[in-house]
Amino acid sequence: MSGRSVFARGRVARTICALAGGSALLLAGCASNTEGGGTPSGEETVAVEVDKVDAIAATLPEKIASSGKIIVGVNIPYSPNEFKDPSGKIVGFDVDLVDAVGKVLGVTPEYTEADFDKIIPSIQAGSYDMGMSSFTDTKEREQSVDFTTYFSAGVQWAQPAGKSVDPTNACGLRVGVQTTTIEDLEEVPAKSAACVAAGKPPIEIVKFDSQDDAANAVALGKVDAMSADSPVTAYAIKQSDGKIEAAGEVFDAAPYGWPVAKGSPLAQTLQQALQHLIDDGTYRTIAENWGVEAGVITTSQINGATS
Repeated sequence: MSGRSVFARGRVARTICALAGGSALLLAGCASNTEGGGTPSGEETVAVEVDKVDAIAATLPEKIASSGKIIVGVNIPYSPNEFKDPSGKIVGFDVDLVDAVGKVLGVTPEYTEADFDKIIPSIQAGSYDMGMSSFTDTKEREQSVDFTTYFSAGVQWAQPAGKSVDPTNACGLRVGVQTTTIEDLEEVPAKSAACVAAGKPPIEIVKFDSQDDAANAVALGKVDAMSADSPVTAYAIKQSDGKIEAAGEVFDAAPYGWPVAKGSPLAQTLQQALQHLIDDGTYRTIAENWGVEAGVITTSQINGATS
């Protein structure tokens, strides 16, 4: 998965937006660098108060503790998990959660934008302390970094409103994906290979730099469907004003995790901080504020990949 997979992201207006002009089919997030500018519009949110927990903060690596900040690599947009509000501030479910973890640890997260596929190499090189970009924790990725799990995400397809697309039988269709996601690298290619093996035409995989672009392509009928992490698809549907809808059920649930350097004690520190937020209810409140409570977990793990 992109390192993403139940819900996913939102960006600067792309070419598809310019080509379509002011078409009513465009998604709400297409005109600017946002997807609504915050938590789902029209819904009340609950403020959270988080205090430092000295015993957990004491386990921080000295470099992070002494600097008072934790450097976080992030790729945006991937609404509702990480994207920019109208002022250019990075916001989202992941952001609120990492901010809360930072308060438990007494440090300030410093978000640094990067291409998605460069985040893990930058963690390995020591440029970032951790990644925060809806990374799916996989056995393959665990060979390069360790993960602290924080969410359970699945895959969800979407289609233009009124259309009928079966994700299990999409042979010959054009399916949009965000580049380098699990959907791009594994899920849709596997479905396409099955089509070919059955003597049917392959799926035409249409790659987009951002999830917003993929969702806009669905709304405009440029592709027959899109595949993304379930939280991302749910949010895109909500923001589309009825232009797109779910196609099939959520499937292939897997954990999201924060990647850190292999063998780093930071993984355990993050796990303890998150578990504290899970146990005191703050974690669920943050998830509910973003409408992603369907994927909450009860226990954070280190390297919890299922495949």
